[in-house]
This record gives sequence, structure tokens and C-alpha cells, in this order.
Amino acid sequence: MNEVLKKIDRDELVQLTQSLIQIPSVYRPDQGGNEEKVALFAADWLKNIGIEVHIEEVEPGRPNVIAILHGNASGKTLMFEGHTDVVTEGDESEWSYPPFGGVIENGRIYGRGSCDTQGNLAAAMITLKTIKTSGASFNGKIVLGIPVDEEGMMIGIKHFIKQGWADDIDAAIICEPEENQVCITQKGALRASIETHGVMCHGAMPLSGFNSIKPMAEIILRVEQLEKQEIERLGKNDFLGFPSFTPTVIQAPISGEGQLNVMSSSCQLLLDIRTIPGQDHEVLKTQLAEIVTEVESQTQQNLAQGFEREVREQLQPGIADQLKFSAKLDVFEDRPWTQTDRDDPIVQVVAEAVEQITKKPPIYNGVPGATDGTFLFSEKDIPIVTTGAGDRMVPHHKDEWVDINELVEAAQIYTLSALKFLNS
Repeated sequence: MNEVLKKIDRDELVQLTQSLIQIPSVYRPDQGGNEEKVALFAADWLKNIGIEVHIEEVEPGRPNVIAILHGNASGKTLMFEGHTDVVTEGDESEWSYPPFGGVIENGRIYGRGSCDTQGNLAAAMITLKTIKTSGASFNGKIVLGIPVDEEGMMIGIKHFIKQGWADDIDAAIICEPEENQVCITQKGALRASIETHGVMCHGAMPLSGFNSIKPMAEIILRVEQLEKQEIERLGKNDFLGFPSFTPTVIQAPISGEGQLNVMSSSCQLLLDIRTIPGQDHEVLKTQLAEIVTEVESQTQQNLAQGFEREVREQLQPGIADQLKFSAKLDVFEDRPWTQTDRDDPIVQVVAEAVEQITKKPPIYNGVPGATDGTFLFSEKDIPIVTTGAGDRMVPHHKDEWVDINELVEAAQIYTLSALKFLNS
């Protein structure tokens, strides 16, 4: 295996990473997917070294690439996964280096995607080339999945699974920036929208309408209480920390233009909920629905009777009968948490590879966000390990970078892990 590892070409890995960075692949809805050029570049590169390649369009201009390297005999299937899309560069003037330049300085490659995750995709591509050209013997096959849209709704990996590519995969290594640590768990995510609807009116005469914002404030407080209950129940996860229920957007009105002296008829809240092992997403959905239903019911009851109705009737007889309120919940994305046992074969071989390459004991950790591995684990029960080069705090920042030495280590870890897993 040492002879195989020697064949990893450092300069080629660096150049390939630069090439991937230099093809902007930010998903911009008004311009199309933008992953197509980098996907086709990767496909051509893999074809040119004799790898079997399949290209499948997920949406117009947004293709998945699936590369397959077959072994000498039947056996297990190992998947590597690295997505093509990168997040927006934001204001380019804030960068010290061109966002899509792939500039090298002080042992680092700079550019959007260098860390998350074009560098690790390049390392996985180099892994396939190294194993193929070295003549290393292995059983089974290696599948390199290169999906679109990991930074969005993950339509690429969902399509990959739907098309049956994941059916015979025995384990997967998710190529993400984790400082070459062995990440065996990751947070789940629930994305929810809550809407409240009342009656628009003049801000100086709020009793002539019904405020959609005040009940939303009550919903936010109850969600905060649910978060506290879950933290008290579960405590702090060793690798992932605490669960969180975070309001990220509140907007009133939902559409149209708001104004200071106009009481809005509608209000929307977006929740970014991150879960840890021990939380049941279906239970959480039920609890959220109960919060919204209870606030809606209590608000409607207050409107129909008691002090509030009496005050409104003094303003104008019959006005209370014309007012209405409603609330609704929509959980539009569900990404379960993942957890792979330490004694699982894929965890063991990656840990051994890390120790052999870095000459240090492996560091076990968790991924604070979701990855494409979320759906491989939850829908196909595939054990996953997430690892790769890159400082965990660098993704999505300006002047994103990856350390070249660490990137070479990642390619070595990938290569060694593949041969150990498939030949075990």
C-alpha cells in the first residue's frame, strides 16, 4: 500500500483543485444551476483516465456525475461523495484573493470551494486515478458520486438515490472539510415555515383589524420553551453539542410592502431546527403542530368572546364578527441526524488510515450541519463517515482556503481507506 500511496501526485492534486475552483459553480436561480461546467469537467477528466462515467440531469443545467471503478472480483461497494456546487462569494471586493482564482500562497489554495468542497472532490478523483493507474488489486467497486445542490435542497443526492445508484452501496465516505477527523455523527435538520393571518388596518386604530404579529410572538416563545425542554432532556452531545430551534426569518407582511403605520394582515416565521441523536423528528413535528394549533385556537377564542370582543364592540358594533385569525405550519424539509457506530467496518478502516497517514491517533468528531450523507444514511441505511481536508470554520467565509499538505493527506486517507475496506 505504501507503493500505491507514493503514486499520489501532489502537483496534479493541486492543479486539479485549482481547475475546479476556477469554474464558478454557485447556484444562482436567475442564471440557472451553474454546476454543469464543473460537472462536465470532472466527468471528462475521469473518462480520460479510463473510468466508467455516467451523467444524469437532475434539473436543466444541473447534472449529477457518477464514476465507477471496478475491482478484480466481486465484493463490496464503497462510495465517495463530493458535491459540485459552492456557496455564493458575496461581495467580491471584500476578498483578498479572487474568489474563483485558485491562488496559491503560503502553502494554501484560496478560492470559493477550495475548502468546501472542491479540494476534497479533487482528492477523491485523484484517489480513483491512483488506484487505477497503480494496478492495486481490490475486490468490489468504488463509486464516486458527484451530485449537484448539496448547499441547497440536496436534490442531487435525492435523485442519485431515486435512480437506484445507492442500492448496493455498503458504506460511504463523505468528502467534506473536517480537518481529516473521523466524523461519525451529524446533526439533523428540520426546516419549517409558520404563517399567521389576521386583518390589515391602520396602526392608529388596531382594534379595527387583527394583528398577525402578536400571536407569532407567542409562537416564538413557545418554540423557545420547546428548545429548553429538549436541551434539559438530552443534555450536550459529545460531538454535536446541543439541539437548537432557531428563528432565522420573520417577515410581515408575507408578500407586498410593509409600512410603519399599517398593521400587517400576515406574518411568516422561518425556523432552522438542528437535532441530535435521541430526538424523533416525527415527535418534534407533532409538538410544533400542537404549538401552532394551540395558539390559533386560543387567539380565535379571545377574538370571539370576553374582554377583547367587548372592547372591539365599543369601537364599532359588529366589527368583531368581521375579524378572523388563522395559523398554519409547513415543515418543508426533513434531514434526520446520523450516527455510525465506532466498531462499524468503515469507521475502523478510516480511523486506521488516518492514524497511518498522520502518525497520530484519530480524532473522532461530528458534523455540525447536514451533508449529502444524511440521505444515504436515513433512506438507504448506509453507514457513513465524513472526513476531508479543510478547517471546519472556514467554509462559507471570504478568503476561503485549504492547506495543501492537509489536502494531500486527505487523498492518502481516501486511497488507503478504500483499499483497506474493499480488501478486508
